[in-house]
Amino acid sequence: MTTATATDPLVLGPLLRYVDESSATIWVRTADPALVTVERAGHVWSAPTFAVHGSHFALVVLDGLEPGSDDAYEVRLDGTPVWPREGMPPSRVRTLDPTREPRLAFGTCRTTGSHDEEGNRAHGVDALRSFAIALRDDPATDWPDLLLLLGDQVYADTAPHPELEEFMAARRDLSLPPGDEIKDFVEYAELYRLAWSDDVVRWVLSTVPSAMMFDDHDIRDDWNTSWSWRREIRATTWWQERIVSGLGAYWVHQHIGNLSPAELADEEVWRHVSAHAASGEPGELDLSDVLDAVAARADEEPSTYRWSYARALGDCALVVVDSRAARELRPDGRSMLDADEMRWLDAVMRGGVRHLFIGTSLPFLLPPGLHDFEAMNEAMAQGSHGRRVARGAERVRRRIDLEHWAAFNEGFDEVFEMVMAVARGERGAAPQTVTFLSGDVHNSYLAQVSDPERLGASSRIVQAVCSPIRNPMPRAVRVVMSLFARSLVRPMRFIAARSRRVPDPAYPWTVTDGPWFDNNLALVTVGERSLDLTWVTGVVVDDVDRPALQTVYAAHITPLASSPRLVEGLSKV
Repeated sequence: MTTATATDPLVLGPLLRYVDESSATIWVRTADPALVTVERAGHVWSAPTFAVHGSHFALVVLDGLEPGSDDAYEVRLDGTPVWPREGMPPSRVRTLDPTREPRLAFGTCRTTGSHDEEGNRAHGVDALRSFAIALRDDPATDWPDLLLLLGDQVYADTAPHPELEEFMAARRDLSLPPGDEIKDFVEYAELYRLAWSDDVVRWVLSTVPSAMMFDDHDIRDDWNTSWSWRREIRATTWWQERIVSGLGAYWVHQHIGNLSPAELADEEVWRHVSAHAASGEPGELDLSDVLDAVAARADEEPSTYRWSYARALGDCALVVVDSRAARELRPDGRSMLDADEMRWLDAVMRGGVRHLFIGTSLPFLLPPGLHDFEAMNEAMAQGSHGRRVARGAERVRRRIDLEHWAAFNEGFDEVFEMVMAVARGERGAAPQTVTFLSGDVHNSYLAQVSDPERLGASSRIVQAVCSPIRNPMPRAVRVVMSLFARSLVRPMRFIAARSRRVPDPAYPWTVTDGPWFDNNLALVTVGERSLDLTWVTGVVVDDVDRPALQTVYAAHITPLASSPRLVEGLSKV
């Protein structure tokens, strides 16, 4: 295994990001200002780099591509070839084919560490890297049209990688706040470099399109858990720089690659990049001040910037929801999504597609026992049993991360009604499934709404959770999570049902499979009348540097008998 260094001309990337039937975007970080050129199948596209706090980035838009085409590409900096590297397979842009059944992979929570025996003891075998090795070495491995990374791509708040700690210590005194946590954009850029620079991981990110969304550890554990959490963190001397840097780094490394070329053209920060490139002005655009201002405003007034997005995958649709930055935290009106975000979601939650996928870092449908436990904690934290109990419940909430959808019941109910409206065919032809794709909880499972036909639905309503990619849960906690999924379901429901302050879920669900605690990556394959879900993990057999891919669990989901057969002309997001 080798990794890139910050002195390489191509510091990081290329990452293949947005891809549809006729366009794609390719992201890079470079050591110096440069003109970045991508060549594919005899066609050439270029973009100048822009700077953010001393680092240089570019996003090259490839247009005019043929649907279903599959061609290798090369990257040059100021005319000098820098990718692919010697010994690596070619990187390819494989556009969507409207006649091909879509496939995607998803997961969350990937810590940065070495991939030798010591790294595997600390973090487990990296499931993403194991999948990349299978794609590289085994032609029979199914190639996904999209890799969906739903949170905690980087950990800004935990004990850093030794190389990162050395980098930070050379810049500042780690005995001062925020200590060994990430402080600013420069440290974020180094954190991302370490997370994505392993040769095999770098290759897979260069050749499989990716879409991303943040979760708390991309910024800090418990990010936006509650009004009191936000008030306390804002009182620190270091938080403002951290949140502005974290959101700015997310914008550069993750968010812009989520957007289509048309969406990029309308994005307020990207318009500065486009205008500078079109002007022909000499010198590199420094985007630092503009990006910092937008990040600060987005944190202060979340309704002024949207991190959520939607896209089509053939005759299926994917909606990716920001369940962190868009929260309404006022004690008298808590919701996972503020009013503006809820209106956006209401507008894009439509049927007329074969499968509707909803990506949200936090599972919408927790194991029922855990859902009830969080709902009870929420009621107590909101004062149902007095101020003293409320303070204790708030401490418990933060200590054990009780801040999923169940802890924001008003928003949970509102979104569930949207889902049921789609499943009943009230927003266009009912899909075969409405499937939530999530992570965060460091275990994987499959849940389904119970007896959906009795509720008037023509769609199965599914929750698929895949977590972690690489960050295993302590064994003692695994026991507790298993209990919440199975043995504690009835006792918790019994207690919750007898509390006037804890709302009863309108639509019951159950964990049908799991939980599993391996480092996993989940694969989703759309069939003509089915949805196949497979969780895979990496296992070291002979060579620690070449773990084998092993199936943890596979599920075959078929439509309800009442599910309509799809016809041509269905709408797309």
